[in-house]
Amino acid sequence: MGNARNIAFWVVLFLLILALFQMFNSGAGTSASSNVPYSEFIQRVDAGDVASAKLDGESVIVKGKDGSTYATIAPNDPMLTDRLLAKGVVVEAKSQQQSGILSLMSVWLPFIVLIGVWIFFMNRMQGGGKGGAMGFGKSRAKLLTEKQGRVTFDDVAGIDEAKEELEEIVEFLRNPQKFSRLGGKIPKGALLVGPPGTGKTLLARAIAGEAGVPFFTISGSDFVEMFVGVGASRVRDMFEQAKKNAPCIVFIDEIDAVGRARGVGMGGGNDEREQTLNQLLVEMDGFDANEGVIIVAATNRRDVLDPALLRPGRFDRQIHVTNPDIRGREKILSVHARKVPSGPDVDLRVIARGTPGFSGADLANLVNEAALLAARVGRRFVTMTDFENAKDKVMMGPERRSMVMSDEDKEMTAYHEAGHAIVGMKLPKCDPVYKATIMPRGGALGMVMSLPEMDRHSWHKDQMKDRIAMGMAGKAAEIKKWGEDRVSSGASGDIQNVSQVARAMVMRWGMSDQIGNIDYSEAHQGYEGNTGGFSVSAATKTLIEAEVKKIIDEGFERAMKVLTDYEDEFERLAKGLLEYETLTGEEIRKVLAGEAPDTPDDGMGDGPSGGSGVIAIPKTRARKPKAAPPAAPEPSA
Repeated sequence: MGNARNIAFWVVLFLLILALFQMFNSGAGTSASSNVPYSEFIQRVDAGDVASAKLDGESVIVKGKDGSTYATIAPNDPMLTDRLLAKGVVVEAKSQQQSGILSLMSVWLPFIVLIGVWIFFMNRMQGGGKGGAMGFGKSRAKLLTEKQGRVTFDDVAGIDEAKEELEEIVEFLRNPQKFSRLGGKIPKGALLVGPPGTGKTLLARAIAGEAGVPFFTISGSDFVEMFVGVGASRVRDMFEQAKKNAPCIVFIDEIDAVGRARGVGMGGGNDEREQTLNQLLVEMDGFDANEGVIIVAATNRRDVLDPALLRPGRFDRQIHVTNPDIRGREKILSVHARKVPSGPDVDLRVIARGTPGFSGADLANLVNEAALLAARVGRRFVTMTDFENAKDKVMMGPERRSMVMSDEDKEMTAYHEAGHAIVGMKLPKCDPVYKATIMPRGGALGMVMSLPEMDRHSWHKDQMKDRIAMGMAGKAAEIKKWGEDRVSSGASGDIQNVSQVARAMVMRWGMSDQIGNIDYSEAHQGYEGNTGGFSVSAATKTLIEAEVKKIIDEGFERAMKVLTDYEDEFERLAKGLLEYETLTGEEIRKVLAGEAPDTPDDGMGDGPSGGSGVIAIPKTRARKPKAAPPAAPEPSA
């Protein structure tokens, strides 16, 4: 709207100037009704038909004795005045001083219009405002007000420790005497560090909503321009604005865009970015104290920041905003679930338990997907089924119901996934099986999902071995059913995953007796981003690969043993997946007991895909393990 008004203003101004120019330029000739050639004018003078003549530069305005008025253009004729006077013509001469102004306007008006157009486009290219074309080095920090959607700490959940640190800063701004009476000084800066989607920007907006002080927000990329020195000028201007509004908070989002370490990388540094960073360092802790100005910055790349930016005095506090635990996820879900009508069967605790590793943004997306799924089938509120389907969509990808699979591929996928599920349920250190499906999702033809009962903060050797065995169970199931020659390429993803786990056990975590407690991760080609290849001896390399192969082979043999010991249950579950396509953990247990799972079709893809509802397999009794310990609650990765 503002751009349209500016364009209309310039168009109207241009047309007005053009109209005035035309009016002044043609005003002299408006009194003449017509033009005649100069030769005809001379004939009329000689014939005595001219009563008066008005000389206006080259123009001659003539009035005849018959009352007619016309004009002509006189050449440089020095005898014209004498000829007119000889014939008794009244001669009037007009001063040329006034026409000089019009002549000057006719020369300079196009340049004035061009300069005005250039100023307009320069102002548009720089985002408008801030001094127009002369505001190239002005700060682009925006003053956040309550009109733009006030956010408070009540809207932030799941990151209680970070909130406590920032609440103290807000309290300092509200009541500085509470801390200064004991000699405490207000922190100059707080750096929010954490992976994407954990709520760093939301925390900053909550500070603005709680503090009741001016809050300036700017992105790190807004400082960097193609011209050297512009970023430093914008930093100076930003701090000048902040000082005028002190006490205030300045929030710099994605500070790694301007705060990267200097002199690092190929070809030296970037002059503009480094000058901007130098100016930022000086303003944050230079000779001039910025009393009452607190810098809050956010980044997910703390490792690339310049060490001078991280020292106390600039960023006194580094607040880590991590992915929430199960209690935090439940609180975050409750915040977002307020905005959607939920059914009575919705249990946010169950949803939180089934979403380990989810960030705040992931959980917000999950609630939104659940609302969209409920609206798609015409529900009046969001049910637990919608949340479960949304969780599956976010974690495993959308269902590819249009994909046509042959009966052979579907059968092989069913036995492959049944192998994963049986081994995952029978090994004590595997996470509980949450769902098994042969419905293609994302890039997979089928999958088995295991979810922990609690958040996990560390991995143990026995857990890793069970996890490798479960990963190799798909290939073991194919070999068990059809033999070595019929094994498919569907195990490629499983082999890749177990290889990464086994290499981590050997090369990073010291879980191999042969290798010992030595970190070889950086020596391995392609591991942790290293591309220099092995920097160890050939013998050590051979030993590492032998240990990795040994761990994977042991996992494969354990998976094959479980499938052999529980062959009846393996067959029963595979046929159940062929019948129902998708089974939850409880439904899998019913199938293993020879019962038909009660899976109503809700129209969202989790019910039976057709058939009689009874698994047509012999009701033989499954063999039980001799002394299998119960699956212990385990933390999440």
